[in-house]
Amino acid sequence: MQNDVVSLFSGCGGLDLGFSKAGFNVLWANEFDKAIWETYEKNHPHTIFDKRSIRDIPSSDIPDCAGIMGGPPCQSWSEAGSQRGMEDERGQLFWEYVRILKDKQPLFFLAENVSGMLHKKHGTALQNIILAFEEAGYVVTYKLLDAKNYAVPQERKRVIFVGFHASLGKKFQFDAVKSASNSCTLKQAIGDLQGSELPAIGRSKTNGEACLVSNHEYMQGDFSSIYMSRNRVRSWDQPSFTIQAGGRHAPIHPQANCMIHVGKDKWIFDTSSQFPYRRLTIRECARIQTFPDDFIFYYQDLAAAYKMIGNAVPVNFACEIAKSIAQELNKSSCLITHSDEVVLGKMRRLFKCF
Repeated sequence: MQNDVVSLFSGCGGLDLGFSKAGFNVLWANEFDKAIWETYEKNHPHTIFDKRSIRDIPSSDIPDCAGIMGGPPCQSWSEAGSQRGMEDERGQLFWEYVRILKDKQPLFFLAENVSGMLHKKHGTALQNIILAFEEAGYVVTYKLLDAKNYAVPQERKRVIFVGFHASLGKKFQFDAVKSASNSCTLKQAIGDLQGSELPAIGRSKTNGEACLVSNHEYMQGDFSSIYMSRNRVRSWDQPSFTIQAGGRHAPIHPQANCMIHVGKDKWIFDTSSQFPYRRLTIRECARIQTFPDDFIFYYQDLAAAYKMIGNAVPVNFACEIAKSIAQELNKSSCLITHSDEVVLGKMRRLFKCF
């Protein structure tokens, strides 16, 4: 059981796949959004999958584990949203994460959220969250990281919280997370896919098996004034803009020319571009999020696919953090340092090395 982890707010399982690649066993996972269920179950067939709302799951229904991971819904913290934070019902789901953490007492936890969480208006809420983690028994560190520095072809800033159980006498060091020596580019990520894509049927209905490359289809439709307020085209030799949780705001494929700035918060497409402007496909977004091609997304409407991919943690990013956590836990200095017999007995049962 020493490598078993539990996944909360799993989505389609980018974080889960990253931890699996790092050598952990994702024993149990939870996701309440039924639009994601088929994708998760078919791509993680060996994980026990609970579909209930986290509010309805007693901690006793969750197996004992070495670690708990997950990214509670981030819309209430988003810089693009209302930033209501803990006042929003979705922001309060953080407390469900803390409840389970407090009851299960694993050796570590990882929580992920958007950079908007660090906005000064959320300062008090952030401190309360950290205090709750500490009161649950953990030494907590957090840092704003950019996925592009961890073998991900995308600029994507996220806040990562890692906590080690206080009994371990350790504090996670983000400097130990291995970064990539060079940035991954769009050419490296999706260059081989050009020319085999299909437009969605109508605006956003899937082509299904007609796609020669699985999920290689893109949403059609107009672009909003908000979308046209800045450049949405990155060149082949750059990392992508952030993959967002919505097809209407998917970046433009790098085949087209950079957009032209014509005024304050106003850009237009270059009519002289040799190639047309189109959104990235589902498969291209998945590649940029570092999902492998054998990870298949199931949906009828492309909007559901863009959402689940955009909400995911990039697989390579998750893997590098998971490797660092594993290395810290495996160090000889990772010892129980207090005399709490309840916690000590639990650690001994879970980890034969202690």
